[in-house]
Amino acid sequence: MHELALSGAIVNTAVKHARGRPVSAIHLRVGVLRQVVPDTLAFYFAFVARGTLCEGATLDQERIGARLGCRGCAATWGIEIPAFRCPHCGGSEVEILTGQEFEVESIEVEEETACIA
Repeated sequence: MHELALSGAIVNTAVKHARGRPVSAIHLRVGVLRQVVPDTLAFYFAFVARGTLCEGATLDQERIGARLGCRGCAATWGIEIPAFRCPHCGGSEVEILTGQEFEVESIEVEEETACIA
């Protein structure tokens, strides 16, 4: 259910940067380790966006796979499940390199058209 709070943060960020212009699209980078359900996030986004500059905007979610790195041997690898031991040297000094992202990468806004009379 944290997708509801995340949706509110997305709308607030987009509205802040839109400077009063309607938002047509929001592009996100979401790491798989954030445990965000894409369909649930999209549902709550549409709900939270009602009555704001983001109403009707599309929500584009780029999923970022998890990658780990070993501090001992400098190996890096992708993971499907969190297993924090280096498959190359067996070391346990492992750090998360990607997969925790949750960023509004960009927004698209509608530009005002000049009135030529």
